[in-house]
Amino acid sequence: MKILLTTTSFQDTPGEHQILLYSKGFIIDKLRGPLTSDKLIPIIGDYDGIICGDDEINKEVITAGLKGKLKVISKYGIGLDKVDLTEVKKTKLKVFNTPGVNNEAVAEHFFSLLLSFEKNIIKENKFIQSQKWVRLIGHEIFNKSIGVIGLGNVGKEIVKRAYAFGLKIHCFDKVYDSEFCEKYKVNCYDDVTDLYDKIDYLSLNLPLNDNTSNIINKDAFAKFKKEIVIINTARSGLVDESCLINNLRENKIRGYLTDVLDKEPMVANHPLLEFDNVIITPHIGSRNHETVARQGLAAVHNLINNLK
Repeated sequence: MKILLTTTSFQDTPGEHQILLYSKGFIIDKLRGPLTSDKLIPIIGDYDGIICGDDEINKEVITAGLKGKLKVISKYGIGLDKVDLTEVKKTKLKVFNTPGVNNEAVAEHFFSLLLSFEKNIIKENKFIQSQKWVRLIGHEIFNKSIGVIGLGNVGKEIVKRAYAFGLKIHCFDKVYDSEFCEKYKVNCYDDVTDLYDKIDYLSLNLPLNDNTSNIINKDAFAKFKKEIVIINTARSGLVDESCLINNLRENKIRGYLTDVLDKEPMVANHPLLEFDNVIITPHIGSRNHETVARQGLAAVHNLINNLK
């Protein structure tokens, strides 16, 4: 059997996940994703399975795969918004992801972004690297208010850490774990817009779909405090980028910190690069040794078990 491997962190991090995959006697081709559909369409039918990242697996890719040998799509990660699941449901193609393997890592990355911003870590390091002794004034996060939109696995880990930091916690989701919310003193809302004017920080932890696309839109920006800092470790499409750019240019929000972009790798001269109150990391929230091994093993097991 032939397998296509496109996720770069899987390829770049040695460990049990690689040992298991290469022990099964597959013919394995490696490409460095995320791949666009035009790159996948000519080749996808040659493979029995793919371990993918955020590659563009649209209707045309699925059709080309099914004309050939494709049987299993094993997503290395959680989000399946790049896979046309509507089209998949019409076929016998099997699609799997790896929920629950990167919760802690993404929550840690969220606070890495937030603390780096509030403590001016990146700016201060640039001064020191240029041999300048400039001491900026930062902010505490203690006793501030955080809004967590999406109280799933990652959202819960962010809440745990927010509670430890002494933040006041406001959350929105469709269903609540009442025991969890009571333990961590979570204020729960049935309407997401009700928490917008109460928070200093916003954490986005939703999947991207038709219901969540551009959930942070013109109406949301109108209700936010001017001092709000938005942290996005989920999907770029949750935020209306044109509204975001306008609000940054008009100094209507204090900062935007993101691990995700609309197109990855980043396009040249991305408009977010013009702002010094924006921090961007290249989708590395779960890119560490521990998480890569867990996520990789889960993806390989999904592939192996379903190719049988």
